[in-house]
Amino acid sequence: MKKAILALADGTWFEGRALGAEGETGGEVVFNTAMTGYQEVLTDPSYRGQIVTMTCPHIGNYGVTPEDIESTRIWAEGFVVKESSRLASNWRSKATLQEYLQAANIVAIEGIDTRALTTHLREKGAQPGVISHIDLDPRRLADKARKAPSIIGRDLAATVTCERRYTWTAGTGDWAPKLTIPAPGATQAARKTWRVVAYDFGVKQNILRRLVDVGCEVTVVPASTPAKDVLALNPQGLFLSNGPGDPEGVPYAMDALRELIGRLPIFGICLGHQLLGLALGFSTYKLKFGHHGANHPVIDLRTRKVEITSQNHNFAVRFPIGAPAEGQDMPIVGTPFGRVQLTHTSLNDGSVEGMMCLDRPVFSVQYHPEAAPGPHDSAYLFEQFVALMETHYA
Repeated sequence: MKKAILALADGTWFEGRALGAEGETGGEVVFNTAMTGYQEVLTDPSYRGQIVTMTCPHIGNYGVTPEDIESTRIWAEGFVVKESSRLASNWRSKATLQEYLQAANIVAIEGIDTRALTTHLREKGAQPGVISHIDLDPRRLADKARKAPSIIGRDLAATVTCERRYTWTAGTGDWAPKLTIPAPGATQAARKTWRVVAYDFGVKQNILRRLVDVGCEVTVVPASTPAKDVLALNPQGLFLSNGPGDPEGVPYAMDALRELIGRLPIFGICLGHQLLGLALGFSTYKLKFGHHGANHPVIDLRTRKVEITSQNHNFAVRFPIGAPAEGQDMPIVGTPFGRVQLTHTSLNDGSVEGMMCLDRPVFSVQYHPEAAPGPHDSAYLFEQFVALMETHYA
């Protein structure tokens, strides 16, 4: 098999075997700790600008299927695995991982020590890198990585958002766990529906499916949609999606949110959570190596319940007050929009994972409750959004 090189901006490099389409690619190298879900990871628009390293040593065992995509294409800039299975053993599989990467023209590498790479990124931080099947000079590749544009300050949401407004109607289907258990004799048709506008900063399809599952009629709008155009659709709720890159690179979204906070119930996830934090007057910062995986523990400070969550972000909201000590009240700070309470924190590093406005119908989380991939511990948040709308319009 053909040789390939992965070189990082700090000069560290790894030799492996070519995987996917032949060529060369660059991006910020991060690692993902999920054991499954590689197709959902590859098609998550939040990975725009990043080369994804899977820490699980065997990837591709169950192949790929159209049912598991999270968008219309692969958004990851490159892919790094220890061993890629050339055989797919799964009745749902339509192609192997190798075939999938080749068809999408994605440059990847296998056969390197991904645990060593992960340890290096944890110690030194996520950084630009280049995968090449063509140029096998590590020094030249490291120089290319150093010259690559940083994701800090870049508006990557604009590169993944939809071009025009559209309506989403599909739910998760019979194969996915349902969020609610209907009363005897009740039907989905009997449930009240809620008109929701979803800002697309790089939205995952399973988020839209989950919104439909809980009774939302979803209209998806581009990231740059002004507040007046959102209000013209007469929504009863507003959803702020996940997306890639630095929230400070999306100032137009913050401007729109400042006009919308308090006008209708709002629920934000991931980049949507960060943009909401900036609109409220908080700041954000870049994490050393980000949170990427389907096994991150988060504590709900209101109930002391721990959720195992799916996460994918490089930036975090800086809450003005640190997380509370055991037994103390949750931090509450004043903003131009009223009081905001910290609701969730990471048990790995204490970073902010959720917040809610006490004087406005607004809440958000940093992690991904739609569980694609990932556990279903946090699915209740979609029901919480519906409950917020029910209370607001009661």
